[in-house]
Amino acid sequence: MKIFSTKDDNFQSEFDELLKRGAMDIDGVTAIVKGLLDEIKTEGNVALKEHIAKFDRWEPKGDEALEVSVESMEKAYNNIDPTLREALHLAYDRIENYHQKLMPQSWFDFEKNGNMLGQKVTAVDSAGLYIPGGKAAYPSSLLMNAIPAIVAGVEEIVVCTPAPDDELNELLLAACHLCKVTKVFKVGGASAIGAMAYGTETIPKVDVITGPGNIFVATAKKLVYGEVNIDMIAGPSEIGILADQTARADYLAIDLLSQAEHDEMASSILITTDEALAPKVASKIEEFLGTLSREEIARKSIEERGAIIITKTMDDAIDLMNQIAPEHLEVVTANPMELLGQIKHAGAIFLGEYTPEPIGDYIAGPNHTLPTGGTAKFYSPLSVDHFLKKSSIISMTQQGLNEIGEACALIANTEGLTAHEESVRIRLSK
Repeated sequence: MKIFSTKDDNFQSEFDELLKRGAMDIDGVTAIVKGLLDEIKTEGNVALKEHIAKFDRWEPKGDEALEVSVESMEKAYNNIDPTLREALHLAYDRIENYHQKLMPQSWFDFEKNGNMLGQKVTAVDSAGLYIPGGKAAYPSSLLMNAIPAIVAGVEEIVVCTPAPDDELNELLLAACHLCKVTKVFKVGGASAIGAMAYGTETIPKVDVITGPGNIFVATAKKLVYGEVNIDMIAGPSEIGILADQTARADYLAIDLLSQAEHDEMASSILITTDEALAPKVASKIEEFLGTLSREEIARKSIEERGAIIITKTMDDAIDLMNQIAPEHLEVVTANPMELLGQIKHAGAIFLGEYTPEPIGDYIAGPNHTLPTGGTAKFYSPLSVDHFLKKSSIISMTQQGLNEIGEACALIANTEGLTAHEESVRIRLSK
């Protein structure tokens, strides 16, 4: 694993390369994705089935073959190990409880003259959830996307997930049953995004699309934005860790690998003030790699996109990490809470040596759909907010309009909008 220090002559160039970790060649695949989306838009299910045959290696026999039956989801739920079912329920309850606390409320404010201002919070009618299913199946992503939508009050939830060779992960189906999702379709990639954005004979058009995916999914979401709302443009997974001399090398090593095993493009970055810690972590990473079921993926990620940076002070370390703005940030120091105020940019922050990133992936409660590639500087985690819209409420009395109407009319007149001006003046008491 690459180790370098802020004292190195070439540090800035090395660090600048690290900041480019989230770059995706969206321009390079835009033409391909646009072609797929156009086909879905104009040909509907015909195009969907052609795309499935081409990319997922099976041919749907009729439109009904695209949809997963409610019975098969219930069967999967009943067939899973009871201990695993209990774990899913525990995760559901914790995620639901956390997101309930995030729910904004409608509000109304009355002025002395009788004017009323407020905000009405309303759920979108329908949401489309994209759940990846390529290199691995992610039932946890179903929980993390569906539960905020349920808490927000979305009436229609549509799930699309790829089914290579017409096979679906049973645990994903069980999670769908647990979330009472009844509209699940065996469609993946850009085609799924197009189907949910435009609608087909089988798949309903939705108002918002959420969920992670590969570069084709990310590009498709970017292209359909405006037709529907989206959560974010997510890239490969990543972890950043801030550590001092109190941190255990084995904890840090396995936590870095917990992201590296996701994808060859994942990034794992440790920044520490302890020069002696760096080689210990690198050595532990090598030890752990041989034990991983996804060793080849994790090794490539660590070698090509992993890094350990040594800094003189923790302030320097935090400054660098704020520039990185990682998706996941672990703070493994003697007093992590003391550093929280200095951390400005991170999708999720994990404090202390007993808070490994995977606890947030599955069961802690906060959402694991997070901004990547430095976009934590301006994006937030997936939450109920992504499934809500807010309407401004305005109500004027005669007295209230008299008090502020003249100023309104004057501004309208200055802009040359005389109908706007007269619309107010005609209502003012003479």
